[in-house]
Amino acid sequence: MLVKFEGFAFVDGGVTASKGFQAAGLHCGIRANKTKKDLGLITANKPAVSAAVYTQNKVKGAPLDVTKDHLKNGKAQAVIVNSGIANTCNADGIEKAELMCAIAANELDMASDDIIVASTGVIGQPLPIEPIEEAMPDLAKSLAIDGNGDFAQAIMTTDTVKKEVAVEFLLGGVKCRIGGCAKGSGMIHPNMATMLCFLTSDVSIAPEPLQIALKQVVDETFNMVSIDGDTSTNDMVSLMASGEAKNPKIVTQDENFEMFLNGLYVVLMNLSRMIAKDGEGATKLLECIVSGAKDKHQAKTVAKSVITSSLFKAAMFGADANWGRVLCAIGYADCEVDVHKVDVSFASKCGMLAVCEGGSGIDFSEEIAKEVLSADEIKVMVNLNSGEESAVSWGCDLTYDYVKINGDYRT
Repeated sequence: MLVKFEGFAFVDGGVTASKGFQAAGLHCGIRANKTKKDLGLITANKPAVSAAVYTQNKVKGAPLDVTKDHLKNGKAQAVIVNSGIANTCNADGIEKAELMCAIAANELDMASDDIIVASTGVIGQPLPIEPIEEAMPDLAKSLAIDGNGDFAQAIMTTDTVKKEVAVEFLLGGVKCRIGGCAKGSGMIHPNMATMLCFLTSDVSIAPEPLQIALKQVVDETFNMVSIDGDTSTNDMVSLMASGEAKNPKIVTQDENFEMFLNGLYVVLMNLSRMIAKDGEGATKLLECIVSGAKDKHQAKTVAKSVITSSLFKAAMFGADANWGRVLCAIGYADCEVDVHKVDVSFASKCGMLAVCEGGSGIDFSEEIAKEVLSADEIKVMVNLNSGEESAVSWGCDLTYDYVKINGDYRT
């Protein structure tokens, strides 16, 4: 279920909801399964103001290096992405990533360095360029303003559902939109960013505030998601803004910037929830809400520590109100916490249950706890009772199927 915010209306279209963008996706042959799309494309009508953030893993996919170089001028006109093979840890990785851009640029009649390139899939396998080259004419011909769904499918790996969100809102009295799609189901522990996300907007905005907004919102959303504690090698978030809404151009961090920031948060927060809920083998979306923190760092560190705990995640799979695992995760969080002030509650659509006050357990009904924790969306609420700051993190339960999926992921 999408989380709504006043002033922002959800609209269809994902990456093509914003004016000035088209998308497409098809199966080109990188993946053996012909029913799986594996090559996606987004184009803008003209070079768009663009920004991106990238994984902090020291091992980085070649497409990230190429994209960083292409975005030095703060402009891009297209995104080309494949799934199935990550193009990481390959001697010819940079060459293949540049070739993907050149092939797309030739077909689209645009500059190669105006293209964002991405890959996702198995690490260490060479990326065949021939299927991409052969499929590019058909991919370009299939570009459409309703091609968002095909693109969203083309970037999926172990994802079980497409992840798309778009919102419409007023900016300076003008209707504007932000839309996007993401992929991510495993190897998710963003330190920006452990998945792929492609965003578009028709807002008129300068490069510097666009980059500031993207980094700021990513820190509050994608960087607060953890599926399995593994930070990926390839992944990034990119944002292209066409300016076709014709709003008063955002050049400073004024009230229009704040409105844009909020719209971006609505999109990325909902995509974050989708990624967490679709974690590999997951049956439940987990949300850790930390309040009463002395500062933002403490709030975020505690929230992320709880949502990353394998023992806590396993307990949620079993609907076991083992609140000691929450306290344990808070205790090893990389920040100072007065554990004698901590309160913990669990909540879901089935009710709310307090389990810990002042760092100590309190009596509760195990039957009610089982009912609360059997829902498919569970909140663990932590009050540190030490200040006014808060933070939210998202994750999922740890199930038998996670091991099954990753035990033979490559083969």
